[in-house]
Amino acid sequence: MAVQRRRTGDSGFRFAAAARGTRQWWANRISGAGSLLVGVAAPVADLLGLDPVVSPLSSPALRTAAAVVAASGIFCTYAAQLAMGTAWRIGVDPTERTELVTSGPFAFVRNPIFTTALITFTGLALASPNLVALAGLVLVYAGIQMQVRAVEEPHLLATHGRAYADYAARVGRFVPGIGRLRPTS
Repeated sequence: MAVQRRRTGDSGFRFAAAARGTRQWWANRISGAGSLLVGVAAPVADLLGLDPVVSPLSSPALRTAAAVVAASGIFCTYAAQLAMGTAWRIGVDPTERTELVTSGPFAFVRNPIFTTALITFTGLALASPNLVALAGLVLVYAGIQMQVRAVEEPHLLATHGRAYADYAARVGRFVPGIGRLRPTS
């Protein structure tokens, strides 16, 4: 956030724009709760002896690999954020119009920041592979899906119209080629 503010003069955070009870408000709460479960409660539960969901997941090698996946996800999330430049936001302010970024990692997936955040949380969950982490991971995935499908995509369609519709028809949502929107006539 400090780097974003230094680069652009703006933190990019738009959570305050979400009115209580709206889809964006719920998406923030759901993914936020999941983040706390995966990132804080699951490791604490692990340290307190909560068994892994599946025994082979407790292997030190797998947990180390999971930590590497999480660290890689953090690095790639930051890189995707930098690629968005001044258009980067968390949350949607309906009064704001930012440029439509379609280059760099955005040429492969429409939401590389969310894709890499999901990779990060998957790595964290596998590093402490207990029921708390699994529940948290489900919430993170649900919150991000809600944010993208119910908040961001409608906003981008309303803001950028045909340019976003064409882009979304070509480029997958989180994975290349998967989750493309159907072209409109």
